[in-house]
Amino acid sequence: MGSKLSITLLALAALTTAAQAQDKSDIIARGEYLARAGDCTACHTAPEGRLFAGGRAMPTPFGTLYTSNITPDPDTGIGKWSADDFYKTMHSGRFPDGGLIYPAMPFASYTKVTRADTDAIFAYLRSIAPVNQKNKPHELRFPYDNRQLILGWRTLYFREGEFKPDPGKSAEWNRGAYLVEGLGHCSMCHSPINALGGTSQSDAFKGGLIPMQNWYAPSLTSNREAGLGDWSIKDITDLLQTGVSMRGVVYGPMAEVVHNSLQYLNDEDTRAMAVYLKGIAEPSPSPPPSSALPTTESSLLISLGKTVYDKNCASCHGLQGEGKPPHWPPLANNQSIEMQSAVNPIRMVLNGGYPPGTKGNPMPYGMPPFAGLLSDNEVAAVVSYIRTAWGNRGTPVSAREANELRSAPLN
Repeated sequence: MGSKLSITLLALAALTTAAQAQDKSDIIARGEYLARAGDCTACHTAPEGRLFAGGRAMPTPFGTLYTSNITPDPDTGIGKWSADDFYKTMHSGRFPDGGLIYPAMPFASYTKVTRADTDAIFAYLRSIAPVNQKNKPHELRFPYDNRQLILGWRTLYFREGEFKPDPGKSAEWNRGAYLVEGLGHCSMCHSPINALGGTSQSDAFKGGLIPMQNWYAPSLTSNREAGLGDWSIKDITDLLQTGVSMRGVVYGPMAEVVHNSLQYLNDEDTRAMAVYLKGIAEPSPSPPPSSALPTTESSLLISLGKTVYDKNCASCHGLQGEGKPPHWPPLANNQSIEMQSAVNPIRMVLNGGYPPGTKGNPMPYGMPPFAGLLSDNEVAAVVSYIRTAWGNRGTPVSAREANELRSAPLN
């Protein structure tokens, strides 16, 4: 009797241990998925560096910040942190000792992440290989090297608190809102940033120039920019998951987001994001075209632009800008071409680029750079042409604008 009971107890203990191990494995896998959704590797892994060992330079208008080591190394990483410490950092934007974190870390978005999801991310980070690599001191100009100034920034721009579902919306819409507003921290790029490095709540998702990178992150609310109100859910999910769709292609910083993060989301979460993004788009009438350039100059530019376009662009994008989607996007009736800011189309002509290589599009078609082939006048001309031809309602650009972007950083 006693022997059978002992065997039974041992079997129960073994089953309990196996179940606990499976639970831990499931939590770690979920944490890895959530860390992908938050694109943690984009900042905390330096080029050619070890995973999450930090040291990536983050140029800002205030100086250069260097990202921190978040591997479980006990001396230089977060190996001595508790789950409470990690949640406090994510939720309140403070280190475990209470120190203030510079808002280059998107804690204004991460504060919305639930405790359960934060704990899962922490469990995943605890499971990766520790890397002994000291954090590099920031190189900020005076007075921005005084962390106490962050208190003023927080008063103006930080509202602590987990995401609260909108009871008037569907579960799918709320899941999309949680991912876009929280872990995805999409507002970090797709909102205008003022001289203090902050964004008011009323301007969230209204688009803006990304500081130091010279790319324009379009408005997610205006259908004249990246607002997706008139896109199908499939076109939106295709763009998020693969980087290409029948309506457009991602380049620049957004290509990195798709490559590092969005392509790994499951179909349900991708669709939820699409539903939310489509829902926040606000229809806006197209204003009549106007130009800051003299009429004669505009006419000459557009005439030259057609010549440049027919010679260099039409073979892929079509004589009428119809494109060959999804690999060669249409330029006619293309929101990214017509936006108020012409930074992105100028940069694409100058620097070319590739959509991200993703599991849904492993061999992307790219666009060659024309910076070495076209003069500033020719770049301005062809961009002016595609922004005003085929019914597009953009405005012409000047050779000066093209010249200024020749020196823009490529990374």
